[in-house]
Amino acid sequence: MSRSQTFTPAAGRFLPTSAYDRLLALLTREARWRSALLEAIAPAPGERILDVGCGTGSLAILIKQAAPDTMVVGLDPDEVARCIAWKKAGEAGVGIEWESGFARDAGNYGQFDKVVSSLVFHQVPVAEKRVGLAAMFAATKSGGTMIVCDYAAQGRWLMRQAFKVVQSVDGRANTQPNADGFLEAELERICGKPITAEQSFDTPTGTISIFRLQKESVK
Repeated sequence: MSRSQTFTPAAGRFLPTSAYDRLLALLTREARWRSALLEAIAPAPGERILDVGCGTGSLAILIKQAAPDTMVVGLDPDEVARCIAWKKAGEAGVGIEWESGFARDAGNYGQFDKVVSSLVFHQVPVAEKRVGLAAMFAATKSGGTMIVCDYAAQGRWLMRQAFKVVQSVDGRANTQPNADGFLEAELERICGKPITAEQSFDTPTGTISIFRLQKESVK
């Protein structure tokens, strides 16, 4: 089975994965939301952090650089993306575990203090969105944090038009539910309480939002 039949590659259906980092920087104002995401994650020494859909490794590397004593695991089904991530981590001088798997496989690697993802779930079919988000929450240990950064509801006309760029690359079937508010609704269902974005960023390709789920401590 080909890559395109099992998942949408990082750079979409028509471009090579090697182009992803350049596209992200150009089309999403990456520096703004990426730094805010890292601040929201706030990696601390000794923590175990899982980056689901790690792609080419940019977030995982930033986490490890910010807190070298963390254990960081990057999970992604795309071998090409993981190879790029491995090379980038080597150039950055950081050690990260790169694992092959989908979001639904998050629970296969134990419990984590923090489970994060960025720009993953808008590319995923609805059934996999549900299973993947639930698996991320299950992999978050008691008292831990799950953080999702992605294209969610596109509330304003201008952002809905901008998001059509993403839809042309990643396909409408998987992306439209996010634009319609699926992500917010599913996160609310998982944690059992209302969820709103901590921060949102308007970009040339739509609004990117950061969500936090805090898992209650079990005593």
